[in-house]
Amino acid sequence: MSTRTTSRRAIRRRALVTFTTMSAALAAFTFPASATTVAAGTTTVDQCPYLDNAAHTAVTHTVATAAHTHARTITIDDTCAYPESIAADNDYIYTGNISNGTIYRGRIGAKTLEPFLPGGQDGRAQATGIKTTGDRLLVAGAFKGNFFVYTKTGKLVSSYSVPTSTEPTLVNDEAVAANGDVYITDSFRAVVYRIPAAEVHASATGVHRTLQVAYRLPDYVPGESNGNGIVTSPDGKSLIIGYWYSGALYRLTLATGEIRKVDVPPLHSADGIARRGNTLYIARSVDNTIATVRLSGDGTCGTVVSERTYPGADTTTGIAVVGNRLVVTNSQMDTFLYHDPLTRSVFTLASLPVS
Repeated sequence: MSTRTTSRRAIRRRALVTFTTMSAALAAFTFPASATTVAAGTTTVDQCPYLDNAAHTAVTHTVATAAHTHARTITIDDTCAYPESIAADNDYIYTGNISNGTIYRGRIGAKTLEPFLPGGQDGRAQATGIKTTGDRLLVAGAFKGNFFVYTKTGKLVSSYSVPTSTEPTLVNDEAVAANGDVYITDSFRAVVYRIPAAEVHASATGVHRTLQVAYRLPDYVPGESNGNGIVTSPDGKSLIIGYWYSGALYRLTLATGEIRKVDVPPLHSADGIARRGNTLYIARSVDNTIATVRLSGDGTCGTVVSERTYPGADTTTGIAVVGNRLVVTNSQMDTFLYHDPLTRSVFTLASLPVS
């Protein structure tokens, strides 16, 4: 890594941290009524909607350039898609638009994802974490503080809102426990919410409920983005939660509520997490890398096996294991958060070999 690249990454990290300090303004914002155009070398692209009230910092976009063979590109058939998270079942790959809540899907192996659930439908104005469980699709609602459960055909089973509070909220990601309960992180509140399996698999009535706090988390830094990616442990008895700001991993034992830090080097800007067996794949958004972490049998410690990137990596916020491949979001989140020019006018996912 060159000194220049290191400097640019440090600038981007400071810019992303600056965003999290704007928490008081995040609960209410609007998008520009019309798009503008910005210069990008010798070409111009429409400036996509961005987060109003975000602190704009002039940042030079840096993409790590380590070569990676056998990478494939999956396009999203929409402008300004901002894909923050990703999920897959036996048939489809799903991603969601953090700027307006649109959900996209495409057959596994397809080269394009199409709009599936329109943005704004059911009050879903933003979309971050996406997961599937059985015949259900789960969608986190980001700064709006809500959460949605759908059938795979797109019917609303139920919607949820965070408890009323003066605290800012960022409902970010979710994991499904062995018993079917769903656990949800809130990056601005030191809590994990829980939705019982019975509610997840209830009839699609569209009922609205309040998210219930199941556990409280340690080491939250006020005004920063904390608990983010979340997966179950290999034995299914615990949750593994990644903190974006500190880069730490925590293991939360479901039966007792005990929370311990996993003994592993910090992975700052740890965003989406996927697990296969004892191996975690962690998307590090600022660094544009994927960290591979091997957990010990009891989940108390881990080893960073590798870190890699790929051509075109563009703020990697979401990751999923699909067959023998990793599918990663190129979210272009720097445009959404800081009004930076788009790196490219087509929004994409990257499909890479698992190893």
